[in-house]
Amino acid sequence: MGTERIETGDGERTLLTSTRSRAGKGFLFLRDVLVIILIAILVAFLVKTFLVRSFFIPSGSMRQTLIEDDRILVDELTPRFGSYSRGDVVVFRDPGGWLNHSPQQGEPPLVRAVEWALSAVGLAAPDSDEHLIKRVIGISGDHVVCCDDSGRITVNGVAIDEAPYVNQQTGSSAASETSFDVVVPADSLWVLGDNRGNSQDSRFHTDQPGQGFVPVSNVVGRTFLITWPLSRVGLVDSHPEVFERVP
Repeated sequence: MGTERIETGDGERTLLTSTRSRAGKGFLFLRDVLVIILIAILVAFLVKTFLVRSFFIPSGSMRQTLIEDDRILVDELTPRFGSYSRGDVVVFRDPGGWLNHSPQQGEPPLVRAVEWALSAVGLAAPDSDEHLIKRVIGISGDHVVCCDDSGRITVNGVAIDEAPYVNQQTGSSAASETSFDVVVPADSLWVLGDNRGNSQDSRFHTDQPGQGFVPVSNVVGRTFLITWPLSRVGLVDSHPEVFERVP
């Protein structure tokens, strides 16, 4: 076994000290980078968990407000510290029987791991297909009826003009081809898609145990921003003016 000999002259000591100094600086740099990355991941995780969450739109039920493959941000503070208003576009978990869950095909472990990591910091939304997104038409205690003689929905006896957000390409002037007359229970919402001709919303689930109402506890949050694609980046309007006359 050989032994490395280190000279002890001034030149050799200076060279050795310089080499160690560079190695130490390199280690400190890598340590600082790692700390910054970990802090960024932690902040992103906390933001996703307590403030906002990302989803993508898998269907056309909210056209033209939201279209397929739009990526959105959802405000998660509202269910914790506030309440929902008529006109809010909300993301919620299936109240029961709204979604037809098909068996998911197995993915390679590496793909699942990467998807999990990205979803943890809000850069992916693998569970978007397990949620729904609709517009709130009635809140607790509201009497919601469709339709009046002019084909409009009434809320607490007041007809609302939904032209600002309802997809006008449905081939009908009525707000809904399906009639309904409901009183929204406490802590629940009555929700409809903006694309009334292609939206499986509250109207079509009155035979379910929840009678078409969405428990507020199932709501993830209120949609407020489209983040992708770049051509569609912008705020999601709740159109409070539509409901301003509703008592």
